[in-house]
Amino acid sequence: MEAPVHSMNALFAQLGLAADDAAVAAFIAAHAPLDTAIRLQDAPFWSSSQRALLQNELSADADWAGVIDALDVSLRRA
Repeated sequence: MEAPVHSMNALFAQLGLAADDAAVAAFIAAHAPLDTAIRLQDAPFWSSSQRALLQNELSADADWAGVIDALDVSLRRA
């Protein structure tokens, strides 16, 4: 698997969230573990625009898909 084109920090900025390392870690800690029955883009903590961005990028298997997948894995860890 190739390394993501974008960083986790860049994804958080794209989502309109605080994007420094501490903010990313705090977000993951606050929302993990995400139930395996819930798709990442359907998680209740996203706004409609954030949800749309995640869905569109994953559906298109776009450059952001790799880092979105990494976020998904991070949120599934207990």
